Amino acid sequence: MSDLTVIQISDTHIRAAGDPIHNGVDSHANLVRVLDRLRAAGGRVDALVLSGDLTDIGDAAAYRRLRETLEPAAAELGAQIVYVMGNHDERGAFGTELLGLTLSPDRPHDYVREVAGLRVIALDSTIPGRHDGRLEPSQLQWLADELRTPAPRGTLLAVHHPPLRSALAAARILKLHNTDDLADVVAGTDVRMIVSGHHHLTSAGSLAGIPVWIGPAVAYRIDAMAAAGRQQATDGFGFTRIDVIGAAFVATAVEVTAATQLYDRDEAAELARLAVLTPDHR
Repeated sequence: MSDLTVIQISDTHIRAAGDPIHNGVDSHANLVRVLDRLRAAGGRVDALVLSGDLTDIGDAAAYRRLRETLEPAAAELGAQIVYVMGNHDERGAFGTELLGLTLSPDRPHDYVREVAGLRVIALDSTIPGRHDGRLEPSQLQWLADELRTPAPRGTLLAVHHPPLRSALAAARILKLHNTDDLADVVAGTDVRMIVSGHHHLTSAGSLAGIPVWIGPAVAYRIDAMAAAGRQQATDGFGFTRIDVIGAAFVATAVEVTAATQLYDRDEAAELARLAVLTPDHR
């Protein structure tokens, strides 16, 4: 089977046009820059996984703005889109505007997408009206039933609240409560990686021996080493490139914040130079 590339885009916090967040941050402009970066790279993108907090206040206009920005880019890239609920999202508007549901029930938005043999599962960890998370027994049973049959390329599980403990006080308050229950379900299955957002920083851990990746946010970045007694954020942002290479899943954080470029070299010439330096290269 050929290799796959999945792009994780998290915590976009889109608002209606002209309504910025946190001291003027234009999260929509950040998303446009991410999509422009994907177009410019010119490589294969099989899926775009948006891992929650897609809008900032869950209004229908913001979901429409997100969809109108994202879907043309996905079509150009040839990528499927997987939308995942976050604590800033609203189930009714999310279901209507992004999933095309004619009715918007209060039930969680859990579903499966098949991407060239890779199973991507969107799991809704939200509790309506709250910012912490929980997975209901019915959701865990649904997930267990889905995972009984392995997928050809394994499973990528996307859930907004990270199923990890954290040393950060705010993350402990806004945690996923029943992480151990999720661990019991995914242990020994074909889940190869769990991707999350929510924390607005980049980090990694494991659950039941499965890698857990917390992707960078598009809206802004929380400082994981803030000054004592302070909670601080910056305007940094990025996305995650997840490559499925054979049986391996490799996550790479990609910075999109403006920075000084140190060099811009011809790729073919640079690879040729490196090959000379590494004569036993395979």
